[in-house]
Amino acid sequence: MTIPTHDLSKLRIDRDPAPAVRRAFGRNLILFVVAVVVIGGGLLYMRSRSRVTVQTVVATPLPSGEFAAEEGSATVTANGYVVARTRAAVAAKIPGRLASLSVDGGSFVRKGEVIARLENADYAAAVEQGRANLANARAQLIEAQSDRDQTKRESDRITRIRSERPDLVSPQDAEGIAAKAAQAEARANAAQARVESAQAGLRFAQASFENTVIRAPFTGTVLRKEAEVGEVVAPSVGGGLTRGAVVTMADLSTLEVEVDVNEAYIGRVTRDQKARITLDAYPDTSFRGQVRQVVPTADRQRATVQVKVTISDHDRRILPEMGARVDFLAAATPRTARAANAPPEAPRFRLPVGAVRESGGKTVVWLVRDGRLAAREVVAGPVSAGYREIRSGLAGGEQLLLGGVETPTEGMRVEVGQ
Repeated sequence: MTIPTHDLSKLRIDRDPAPAVRRAFGRNLILFVVAVVVIGGGLLYMRSRSRVTVQTVVATPLPSGEFAAEEGSATVTANGYVVARTRAAVAAKIPGRLASLSVDGGSFVRKGEVIARLENADYAAAVEQGRANLANARAQLIEAQSDRDQTKRESDRITRIRSERPDLVSPQDAEGIAAKAAQAEARANAAQARVESAQAGLRFAQASFENTVIRAPFTGTVLRKEAEVGEVVAPSVGGGLTRGAVVTMADLSTLEVEVDVNEAYIGRVTRDQKARITLDAYPDTSFRGQVRQVVPTADRQRATVQVKVTISDHDRRILPEMGARVDFLAAATPRTARAANAPPEAPRFRLPVGAVRESGGKTVVWLVRDGRLAAREVVAGPVSAGYREIRSGLAGGEQLLLGGVETPTEGMRVEVGQ
């Protein structure tokens, strides 16, 4: 019997991939690399061709030439708030509970008009007691004066009789009647003093009673209520539920704007200088103003000087505490004659602060030319009310980047927005 033999080599597992699989893998890998290169190149091309929409501002030089400044042009701009020159927190002169309040926010009151009253029953009683004391003192005075007059008549009669018939009146009787007359005079004087004291007490009681009535110190408008009926008010707040002022009021005819001017520009602001006021609430409307006072001290921390500008145009829309921008206007004044050989002065500009940036330790503006950005170094002054003065580096007419790009770069493609 013959035993069949088997080829064991046929049982070996071939771990190498099939040629077709290797070819497919290589082809897919090549296609993937090509796709990545094409997509990356397309993105780079699109990025190089894309344009960022930006906002720009045109550099316009400040007026110069025959006049140092054109009349009505803004030389300095500052921000501030509307305030009332005549303003008061009206409080009671004495502590007490508020019994009535006859005004509200926006109420117009005249000087001396009653605003509120405190509970005053005890003060009214004190007034009545003062009147009674005065009446009693006056009655005692009448009685003392009557006794004084009677005693004086008797003394005069005794004196006359003694002068005519000395034997009829003894010296002792004459001295006694004279002493009684002097005592009666003293009692009358004391009664007169009590009357005056009672009058003073009545006046004090009436003044205390009047202090329970809170009146307007001037003609104006109530801005807001500070207390309600039933609350305890006092001249000075002592904590707890005690209130200080009853109302806050102001004379709206004395409105003005207080602004902080950078001390680098305060030399351009003078008293009675014309100004243009623009309120944040009405940016499309301007109001005439005039510098009333340049406060003679500077803020060390902020490097500013406060300037108070009177509002010449009275308008009901202008309210205290509104934000405002003030442009101080230049008067037309001739320039001093320039030397024949003196070089022309470089034009100056007032640009929004967003158009001036810091780059590499330098102050630059970014010019927009042919759809691309280009940096230019400039010499700039300090910031004042959102504007910055450019003292050199620009010629005028340049289109400058204002916004739309956080980090501009040289040659960046941009598109000016509408």
